Amino acid sequence: MNSAPILYLIPSNISDGPLTEVLPDAVVQKIHELRYFIAERAKTARQFIKATAPPYKIQDIQVEELDKHQDYALPEQCHEWMKAGHDLGMLSEAGSPCVADPGYHVVNLARGYGYQIKPLTGPNSLLLTLMASGLNGQGFSFHGYLPVDQKDLKQRLKQMETQATRTGHSQLFIETPYRNQKLLELMLQTLAPQTKLCIGVDLTSQTEQVETYSIKEWKSKKQKIELHKRPAVFIIGI
Repeated sequence: MNSAPILYLIPSNISDGPLTEVLPDAVVQKIHELRYFIAERAKTARQFIKATAPPYKIQDIQVEELDKHQDYALPEQCHEWMKAGHDLGMLSEAGSPCVADPGYHVVNLARGYGYQIKPLTGPNSLLLTLMASGLNGQGFSFHGYLPVDQKDLKQRLKQMETQATRTGHSQLFIETPYRNQKLLELMLQTLAPQTKLCIGVDLTSQTEQVETYSIKEWKSKKQKIELHKRPAVFIIGI
């Protein structure tokens, strides 16, 4: 039996929908067993943990933040936890740790301390959008955030369109919510009429939308999708 300590990669909610609908009971139970956590923001992590109705006072757990000013470096206290062999939980701000999210270096460090790595099941906006898109889920690429400069952004959009057309692979990307509407307008101007675009918005919430149309169809829609300040995932495909 392997008695090595474990780093649990704990998914958090990506909307204000009920946790019972997006988190398996086993994940909630594991959160309740842990007392040491690593997170991007301690305040958000504590709020999330409190929402799971833990059997302890929220003040009784320890939460250390990754240092975003030092490339999300691990605080010294976390190194001490690892040296002591405590089981740890790492939380994302939203969704799955280490996927479109900082933290992969924490996994590498934990391996160096002899930890087992245990990813837990939960919501991920990228996969949920891809699943519902009707686009290729066998081959796909995730590009993260795109350039802010409009010239560079147009060039990247055309590159992804070319890649989708050449390989058939879906091209996933995200944007800061307040830029989403302008990004959509630019895509409608830049991409070819036959290219397909999927937009997934407010995943796991009551206002969730996942819609896929060609650029021509998006342009002809009478009821335009409202994206301003709504978390969204975009997919270019064929």
